[in-house]
Amino acid sequence: MSEPEFRPGLEDVPAAKSAISFIDGKNARLEYRGLPVDVLARESCFEETSWLLLKGTLPSQRELADFDHALRQNRSIHFRLKDLIRCMPASGHPMDALQAAVAALGMYAPTRSVKDPEANWQAVIRLLGAVPTLVAAFHRVRRGEEILEPRADLDYAANFLYMLFGQEPTPAVRKVIDAALIVHSEHTMNASTFTARVTGSALANPYAVIAAAVGTLSGPLHGGANEEALNQFESIGGPDKVKAWLDAHLAADPKFKIMGMGHRVYKVKDPRANVVQELAEHVFAESSKPKLYETAQELEKLAEGIYGVKGVYPNVDFYSGVVYQALGIPTDLFTPIFAVARTAGWLSHWLEQLQGNRIFRPEQIFVGTTGVEYVPLGKRP
Repeated sequence: MSEPEFRPGLEDVPAAKSAISFIDGKNARLEYRGLPVDVLARESCFEETSWLLLKGTLPSQRELADFDHALRQNRSIHFRLKDLIRCMPASGHPMDALQAAVAALGMYAPTRSVKDPEANWQAVIRLLGAVPTLVAAFHRVRRGEEILEPRADLDYAANFLYMLFGQEPTPAVRKVIDAALIVHSEHTMNASTFTARVTGSALANPYAVIAAAVGTLSGPLHGGANEEALNQFESIGGPDKVKAWLDAHLAADPKFKIMGMGHRVYKVKDPRANVVQELAEHVFAESSKPKLYETAQELEKLAEGIYGVKGVYPNVDFYSGVVYQALGIPTDLFTPIFAVARTAGWLSHWLEQLQGNRIFRPEQIFVGTTGVEYVPLGKRP
């Protein structure tokens, strides 16, 4: 019997069958339940997209209205959970705060068994409604500000921004955040989604599922790439210095990697990057283009001739950090916003995993020794 092939990171090894999202990396296609993500970002809203991911089809007007109402009714969090958040160290990272708060949220609305579809759906509503509140609450507490109550008269994206900053966003800003939530909400079998399915396969409660996924997303190889891309643009020093910066790095290392460029799946420009860039232009039309955005544009233009032949193009992280910063969002909130969006995708995969569930139990290739004789402590050298 031949030894099974070992693929680090399970690369190209199917881990599940899923009908939620589809990627064609050669043709820049990302679809949610068959619908292109760029169409959803322009024409839909995060609430409708979440329903699509969770239920499999676009909602009727009545279904969307009921779903939206349920989400608005589940934004508030228990006052004891607010106290817990107030006790967290202000110097802590928002992703750590979010992971702890999501786990604690489950203690105030426990889902003991995942065999009741109605209880599972209520947990979905509770998590989707409350996760933005948890992010905003910690952000305000660490700044010495009062936690704001959610506003039922604002939609998902607008209310999230209001709870963060205490001001209603302009229509253009609301739209770009709504679109950012849509394009980040699902992306097939990535590390955090796999984590959600593995945790869910053990029949853990949905709060544990999302807390586990948040923990995976906090890793710098998954979330946080937009922060690195933003730091890179700042280090360049302006659009007029891009060429010299790039030439210097390539001279030192011909395999130099540009942060925010390249993707394991996409061999052309990430369709999500096009969406974010297009909507950013509408926001910048209200003021002026930030220098970092112009730096990013110049870097993309110069890099295309060098990296494009290798199938390396901007991914969604290339421009999203620049856009968030232009909206006044602190850098360490970039990944929590990613988590707010991806909660819809994680929950969709959790529900799908429960259908015909089998706990994940992969094999390993043993490389250690066997048959070792125990040596009593007094006789060891």
